[in-house]
Amino acid sequence: MLWLRSLIYYIFTALIAMFIGAIAGKEWGLTFALVVISVACLFHLVNLNRLHYWLKHPQVDNVPGSLMLWQEVFDQIYDEMRKQKKSKERLASTLDRFLSAAEALPDGVVILDDYDRIEWCNPASCEHLGLNRKLDMGQPITHLLRHPSLREYLKQQDYSHPVIIRTTRPAEQTLSAQMVPFDSTRKLLLSRDITQLERVQTVHRDFVANVSHELRTPLTVVGGFIETMIDMPTSDAKTRETHLQLMYDQTQRMQRLVEDLLTLSKLESGVQVREEEVDIPQLLQLLRTEANGLSQGRHTIEIGRLDRPRLIGNHDELHSALGNLVSNAIRYTPPGGTVTLGWEKRDDTVCFTCRDTGIGIAPEHIPRLTERFYRVDRGRSRNTGGTGLGLAIVKHILHRHQAQMCITSELGKGSEFAVKFPNARMIE
Repeated sequence: MLWLRSLIYYIFTALIAMFIGAIAGKEWGLTFALVVISVACLFHLVNLNRLHYWLKHPQVDNVPGSLMLWQEVFDQIYDEMRKQKKSKERLASTLDRFLSAAEALPDGVVILDDYDRIEWCNPASCEHLGLNRKLDMGQPITHLLRHPSLREYLKQQDYSHPVIIRTTRPAEQTLSAQMVPFDSTRKLLLSRDITQLERVQTVHRDFVANVSHELRTPLTVVGGFIETMIDMPTSDAKTRETHLQLMYDQTQRMQRLVEDLLTLSKLESGVQVREEEVDIPQLLQLLRTEANGLSQGRHTIEIGRLDRPRLIGNHDELHSALGNLVSNAIRYTPPGGTVTLGWEKRDDTVCFTCRDTGIGIAPEHIPRLTERFYRVDRGRSRNTGGTGLGLAIVKHILHRHQAQMCITSELGKGSEFAVKFPNARMIE
């Protein structure tokens, strides 16, 4: 203990002074004691001054050195400074990692003080809420927001649920924002981009509504005829046969719809299928045979050029996708028209083409043709046996084969569906 060692030092000095006084006289003993105490006081004053100067500029690298007791004091200060420096470095590293993580968050984060002034925000919040990290620090957030619904949300101070914000600039976007108090004074304003989620929910709602609508019509027809047959058991054979044929047609339509739904679900699940070498001329001959069966002699089915006749892919999926394009061409081409199939080089690659001389498609419909249940003419599509899922299935199959479909059409003159396959799938 420092005070005990100092006490021993002064007791020892007093004993020496008494010994000198007993031998040489009291005056000499007192003089010795005063000189030793003065030197000790000067030594302490010098070290106190050095300590005072260091406290004005405390750095671990310039801790002063000394002798005896003061050296121990300075050593302890040096050890504490080193520990404090390491602790600061750890805290700074932790804070840097926290800030880096917050900067990288896809969700917006804004830290507000008790007066709703911005203390910190990450880049995502600037994008979502239109903030400026350099100019808006310290500003009340209610003065900076461009969304009336969010300003009203903050004004009401009911933070139990998020508020939905829809913006159109710079792009159409839907945001979810919520205030979260995290201590007695500060709050977090969190924002999240839910545009894709909302689109998925919209597609899901439309899908359920469309499926329900597509199934309701044939079920109504079948149910109505069954009731008629129950109420009129003595109806003539011709009427009964007509009713049964209509019921059969409607049940076939429901069966096709269910099969297409199962196919689409399988494709969307992402299950990989076995790929093989596909003989394109053989596949086109098969498509031509099926087209002639569907046409019943009402159309002319031709096969055009055949370049680089082999491809790596799944035969069954390609048969389904390309066959869907051919059947659509037959359905929407009036009797006497021509449907031409081809496999030709185009733009340094090879593509499947299906041209028809049918009714054509208006330009505004072309971008939406591959949407589920989208129809240009609903009545005509149902009359020709379409389920509204064919081109959606085609889109998924082509995506699995890294292929792209290009549609060109003119009303009254026909259409062309061209499917471009990547060169990596071609076999010389």
